[in-house]
Amino acid sequence: MKSSCQCSRAYSKANQILGMIKRTIVNKTPQTSQILVNLYKSLVRPHLEYCSPVWSPLYAKDKILLERVQHRFTRMIPELRDMKYEDRLNILGLWTLEERRNRADLIEVYKMFHGRSVPVETLFQRSLDKRTRGHTLKLQRSNCRLDIRLRFFAERVINRWNALSSETVEATSVNSFKSHLSKLRK
Repeated sequence: MKSSCQCSRAYSKANQILGMIKRTIVNKTPQTSQILVNLYKSLVRPHLEYCSPVWSPLYAKDKILLERVQHRFTRMIPELRDMKYEDRLNILGLWTLEERRNRADLIEVYKMFHGRSVPVETLFQRSLDKRTRGHTLKLQRSNCRLDIRLRFFAERVINRWNALSSETVEATSVNSFKSHLSKLRK
């Protein structure tokens, strides 16, 4: 039930494709940086994020392994090579892979509540406490005996979902929900 095998496979495949991009695009000028970003987003990142709500990494070593691919990509652009990783991401308009996995988890819960995925009752219990602040779609935390259970999708997303504003949770579409999450990040 551990995701280390999936993380190492995703890392290997994404690194192979990143190496192919590096060998193919020889002339890396400031004008080609947007082309490199588009290639990364369309060819590499899907391997790192495919079905991430299911197999999201449990351990820091797996998270670091996946993030190394994005580190390598941002260093491929010559004018950004000497900057800190966070600065390179801001300039390129990218999020860390951890932030993207958290966002994917929240989007999946939104889809469950709005009938675009499995029913929310299959994985979660709705909170019956009406005295709480925030939105009306809060989820109930269950008691977990094992630490590994806390990292499963049905447990790790509850605190982040309950912390969202009612405006965000009651968005009219998935795209509207995504834009609310982007605003929250800023």
